[in-house]
Amino acid sequence: MASNNHRWFVIVMLWFVCFLNYADRQAIFALFPLLRADLHLSDLQLALVGSSFMWMYAIVGLLAGWLGDWLSRKGLISAGLLLWIFVAAATVVARSYKQLVLLRALGGISEACFFPAAMSLISAYHGPQTRSRAMSILQSAVYTGTIAGGTIASIVGAHFGWRSNFMLFGALGLLLFFVLLIFLKEPDRGVEERASAEAKNESARISLPVLLADIFTEPLALRLMAVFIGANFVAMIFMVWLPSFLYRKFHMSLAMAGVSSTLYLQLASVGGVLLGGVMADMLARRNRGGRMMTQACGLLLGAPFLFLTGTAMSVGVLIAGMIGFGFCKGIYDSNIWASLHDVVRPECRATVVGITNSLGWLGGGIGPLILAAASERYGQSACLSATSVVYLLIACLLLWNARLANRRRVAG
Repeated sequence: MASNNHRWFVIVMLWFVCFLNYADRQAIFALFPLLRADLHLSDLQLALVGSSFMWMYAIVGLLAGWLGDWLSRKGLISAGLLLWIFVAAATVVARSYKQLVLLRALGGISEACFFPAAMSLISAYHGPQTRSRAMSILQSAVYTGTIAGGTIASIVGAHFGWRSNFMLFGALGLLLFFVLLIFLKEPDRGVEERASAEAKNESARISLPVLLADIFTEPLALRLMAVFIGANFVAMIFMVWLPSFLYRKFHMSLAMAGVSSTLYLQLASVGGVLLGGVMADMLARRNRGGRMMTQACGLLLGAPFLFLTGTAMSVGVLIAGMIGFGFCKGIYDSNIWASLHDVVRPECRATVVGITNSLGWLGGGIGPLILAAASERYGQSACLSATSVVYLLIACLLLWNARLANRRRVAG
């Protein structure tokens, strides 16, 4: 069994991989105004640049999840990072719209390898007593990476051009790759689960059809997937279009729009995700649906702030809306994977994360396109505010799921 210090060092290493992944994702959106000018792109073409990543991420997610339950999780994470480094380097020399779309799609492949294997590793190292906290710490890298990506890209891009960002990210990724090779260890599958009486024989490998049958016949898991699709639909809309929204509506500079669209929302999310992890671990000891109830609380409280962000007429009100939305989003995000791992067998953990990621990013990839089309008729402000309805609907679905989970025993 791994030492307590090593368990948390694993979280640190995975945190930096996740940080770079999300810095890369947000950087491209903050650079939209520069890409529009350099490559002469329309809003729809820009949306397709973002969506090409999301759709490829979704397509590869199922396979990546299954491989995470069969192969070395360290190897899968390292191989994905190596491909990510190649994509960053190739983006530096990209000269056309088609090349950019292709490279973003390849980036989706590289990053799809990370989350299923990483979350399976965390569940192997951390039992039910610390799982939500461990996963919420990793989730905080999503927000800090998004802040760094948007901030660095907008500032560096304004001074040195949009390509310089990917040169910087690629160099950092190469350094991290060698750290993983040396220090990240692949645990014996099932050791942590057997120590906590979670699994009878996790070391056995199960075929993909059996894994899929287990997952898609579990109603609690299916409803959690549906909630994630809705939440990701909203998140991707704001990730893609919030920088441009601030640039156009409030006449911010490119750098200010990039910083403002990420700093307030994502920094608040860090606080929310850490609080959500602690809350969920406490509630889950007494209530089998405790993690889902924590998530539902975040969505219900976040809906009014979503509405406020879209309708704000002053920068002060806008900032208040982004901070509130970000904090509540963090509470929901803290238990996305921990809730899923509560309702499926340990043998299915990487696969269920891969499937859920795939479905969620398919929904996320559609969101920016729908908003771009709807904004032409109803305006961007009204469309951003309308996403609050999605939050309310999926919050109700989560509460129902939590109630059903309390009626029967679920996996630890």
